[in-house]
Amino acid sequence: MVGTQNPEPGTRNSASTTVLAFDFGTQRIGVAVGDFETRLAHPLTTITAADNRARFAAIERLVSEWRPTLLVVGFPARADGTEHPVARLARRFAQRLTGRFGIRAELVDEHLTSHDAEHALRSAGVRGARLKAGLDPVAAQRILETYFEKS
Repeated sequence: MVGTQNPEPGTRNSASTTVLAFDFGTQRIGVAVGDFETRLAHPLTTITAADNRARFAAIERLVSEWRPTLLVVGFPARADGTEHPVARLARRFAQRLTGRFGIRAELVDEHLTSHDAEHALRSAGVRGARLKAGLDPVAAQRILETYFEKS
């Protein structure tokens, strides 16, 4: 864009109100972005890298670009409130995010977010491969919306 400059990578905007949210999965990680001012969340991308090094490199690029002040990670639970088997991995992922980027990460109950995301995409007429590709970032969007509703 003419007339604007991108900040140096790694610099922080002290006035930033940006939040990145993650729908953690063992195969894919959906990412959404939002901010405290508008309390709106938007689906951003899906990280499909197989190994942790590549996953965290992709996350580092997003952190550098968006400069969030908070990270939100979906915490999977079963309908009866007990932890889903992936819950331990999601907690560890949140801890690693905080440790690696020095940004607080909060866990948010993600119960039914993937179901809600799929319903929203199907209602919008999205099917097949486009549905699968959009599911994880929209689930991350739902996780962030849940965070905004409760904060």
